[in-house]
Amino acid sequence: MLQYNYSHNLNLPLVEEDEQFPLMVSVVLKYWGEDSIDSIGSSKFETSKTLYDGLKIAEKKGFTYFIYKGSLSDIKKRVDQAIPPIVIFPGLYNLIQHAILVSGYNSDEKRIVTYVPQPNTEGFIPESKFESQWRQEDNVIIIMLPNDMKNIIKNDNLKCLNSNMVCFEAENDFLTGKIDSAINKLDKVLNDDNDCARAWSMLGSCYSEKNNSKAVSCFEKAISINPYYYLAFRGLGNFFLKNKNYSKAEIYYSDAIAIDPDRYGPIYKNRAFVRLNLNKNAQAKQDLILYLKKTPNAQDKETIEGTIQQI
Repeated sequence: MLQYNYSHNLNLPLVEEDEQFPLMVSVVLKYWGEDSIDSIGSSKFETSKTLYDGLKIAEKKGFTYFIYKGSLSDIKKRVDQAIPPIVIFPGLYNLIQHAILVSGYNSDEKRIVTYVPQPNTEGFIPESKFESQWRQEDNVIIIMLPNDMKNIIKNDNLKCLNSNMVCFEAENDFLTGKIDSAINKLDKVLNDDNDCARAWSMLGSCYSEKNNSKAVSCFEKAISINPYYYLAFRGLGNFFLKNKNYSKAEIYYSDAIAIDPDRYGPIYKNRAFVRLNLNKNAQAKQDLILYLKKTPNAQDKETIEGTIQQI
């Protein structure tokens, strides 16, 4: 096998995927010498695979984590500090987003090296592509350190640290149906740390869940901070679809697709529904075809194929 000479590379441990625990957190824990991921006395933690719950388990095991808005230079700095950064990245097919672990970078080839859970295998992403995709998630980076090492970055100027930390808590509340709790947390932190597109978009999703028109201004605020924030455009599309404002829904779904046409297959099905209601049948049919192409394991494949035949 070819051996690549990286100028900056971390030797991350090979960890098998575990349905009960997030892989990226497992790898970082093992990298820092934590080999056991036993139960912490909570059945929720024992059975959860969410990134947030994985971080909370790590916290109980004596680790500190920081979630903030980073940059490519910041990632390289962490690698050079021998700290493996976790970053939030756009998903594919029917996955809206996912976490990846950076294991190094190659200055000569301008590539970011990513962790792959297979022996003698690594991923490579050109820096330009990495930046264009990462900005869709507002450059969120997660650093996890043993408590006795936290001062390495504690005094760094970490952008949007408070809002991103609270945003993860609010997302967990949102997923567990505690919408009002999520709103209260986000409102409070955004009063002081209001330059976080992710937090504004999350607040918009909370208000949208309650069908509150405040969702629109929150999503718009996120877009004003980061005009590439995919989830805010999708969120506006969903809100206007829910309220049967099909013209606006089509605009915002199209804006999201323009940012990344390959990111999330189901958005094409949503836009198809909108276009059917706008009597744009030919365009709706094309959207359904794209939905099946970009969501190869769609559970409603047969139903959609039937609809395509009928249009």
